[in-house]
Amino acid sequence: MMDHIDLPALTQASGTIRLPGSKSISNRMLLLAALAAGETEIRDLLDSDDTRVMLAALQKVGVGVTALGNNAYRVVGCAGVFPGKDADLFMGNAGTAIRPLTATLALSGGHYRISGVPRMHERPIGDLVDGLRQIGCDVRYTGNDGYPPLEIFPADVKLDAPIRVRGDVSSQFLTALLMALPLTGETAMIEMTTPLISKPYIEITLNLMARFGVTVERVDWQRFTIAGGQSYRSPGIVHVEGDASGASYFLAAGVIGGGPVRVEGVGRQSIQGDVRFADALETMGAQITWGDNFIEARAPATGKLKAFDLDLNHIPDAAMTLAVAALFADGPCRLRNIASWRVKETDRITAMATELRKLGATVEEGADFIAVSPVSTIKPGVAIDTYDDHRVAMCFALVALGGVPVRINDPGCVAKTFPHYFDAFGEITAPVIAIDGPSASGKGTVAQRVAAALGFHFLDSGALYRLTALAALRAGVALDDEVAVAGVAAQLAAEFSGEQVLLAGADVTAAIRAEDIGVGASKVAAMPAVRAALFSRQRAYRRFPGLVADGRDMGSVIFPEAQAKVFLTASAAARAERRYKQLIDKGMPANMHALLQDLQERDARDAARSVAPLRQCDDAVLVDTTPLGIEEAVAAVLEIAQRKLPRK
Repeated sequence: MMDHIDLPALTQASGTIRLPGSKSISNRMLLLAALAAGETEIRDLLDSDDTRVMLAALQKVGVGVTALGNNAYRVVGCAGVFPGKDADLFMGNAGTAIRPLTATLALSGGHYRISGVPRMHERPIGDLVDGLRQIGCDVRYTGNDGYPPLEIFPADVKLDAPIRVRGDVSSQFLTALLMALPLTGETAMIEMTTPLISKPYIEITLNLMARFGVTVERVDWQRFTIAGGQSYRSPGIVHVEGDASGASYFLAAGVIGGGPVRVEGVGRQSIQGDVRFADALETMGAQITWGDNFIEARAPATGKLKAFDLDLNHIPDAAMTLAVAALFADGPCRLRNIASWRVKETDRITAMATELRKLGATVEEGADFIAVSPVSTIKPGVAIDTYDDHRVAMCFALVALGGVPVRINDPGCVAKTFPHYFDAFGEITAPVIAIDGPSASGKGTVAQRVAAALGFHFLDSGALYRLTALAALRAGVALDDEVAVAGVAAQLAAEFSGEQVLLAGADVTAAIRAEDIGVGASKVAAMPAVRAALFSRQRAYRRFPGLVADGRDMGSVIFPEAQAKVFLTASAAARAERRYKQLIDKGMPANMHALLQDLQERDARDAARSVAPLRQCDDAVLVDTTPLGIEEAVAAVLEIAQRKLPRK
């Protein structure tokens, strides 16, 4: 694991992100499926540290879990009775796992020992334990009272009075009781002794319980009644929504970095309260578009982001992102009613205040609020400490969009909920230099050298089309069969290792440069279905610290938001002469007249195709390499990049 990641100075954010599954929904679904009668197939489950902890714990108590691939799992429910009656369970720092599992195990008639990482042993669980003890459960502290680790023993449970529990520390205590009490088979009532925080998370719990066959009567968020005789039943196949909390970072990036940024996996039909983060961005002036399964964000139509004073009790996790967005507002911002931050993975109020001050912001903090006054210029090169807290790491990545480099320490902590977060963030923010031009204009050689000079990644899009043509011919697919060739492109087993190009593990660097493959590549590149099949693959090359991409439509179609666009060209005669010399140097036969005719035909075909025709974008800088050598062409492109990209 890296001890830090350095994000370059960024100025733009745009693109589309497919969200990983929601942690809150994933762990609730896993436990409900384990408690239900029948088999449940859970699709789009989040793959993260927290869900792995829950999966391991369920298997230790005898629940049958089978990985089906593509983040899908089959869970064989135990109909409310865990087969394993004695187990040591390590729960990491997963609050969404340890709290509901503790309540369930307390009603399971077994002997269990539950522990976690040191920070978990500092996170309160006393209100949940008090609630369980009110009905006779035998849950004991083996460390400090009120905190894990815990030891659970079999006990006789009596539900002859309402369970009274506080609601102002964590909504997970109520979630735990609600999910566990149907196991008794008796009518159970829970009464809140203090106002309930994070109500949207309870709505998730109630929604999922109903999906598994158990309904709860709620009265004004004060009293919850579970009628006796209900039991969990498998609904068959269930899907996990995208993570609405995780969406907040990308939506905020779209607002700070111009946008549009679209997140897919949540939308107006989401059951997660954190989608209301988009409303908070609208309060700041952001342009928000909703779909059934997406949300899209852009910067305000005019001016800076507006300052805000908001009660954020309903979206405590996503609210952290607003604390960083406040750096870009037109005045002081106040985040209120966020006392639960104090008992999360770290004391988030103190952590956020400490790191924001490093950046030059004036910050006031209280027991349940934080106030942030923005600065005219964010301090560059600051190293952000993350306190082993995934959300601290993710939200502070947004600082780089202020046009300053920033270091994020311990970036691996994002594995708790979003293991590939920085790759995804790079896909919408990493600087891109798009170099387009006709065949044999030298763009591949120039792009590769520019990438090496800048330390950027390199995408030779032409190689992907050449690989598609080669793979199709080797598979016996006719190059005029668009559907079949697109199928080959979608499954292309391509790898790039330095200057080597591999197809299904075999070195095809020389093979894809053959003239017949070049002609085939030009043909298949004109097919809309083939271009669509390779679109996302090419977009995925965009990552930190940046990308140099060359091809025919890098600036017009694949990366229209590229900070620097270059159209590299040369006369047809000059390009034919270069190609002739390349072939002769390789000991291959060549005919100047034939090469010139072939290039002219390719130019005409590339310019006339219906999808992504070869053209110079309006915002691309023309570089005619006819009179230039390679080093001069590279220097010209580097000079353009220096002007267009944000300075470090």
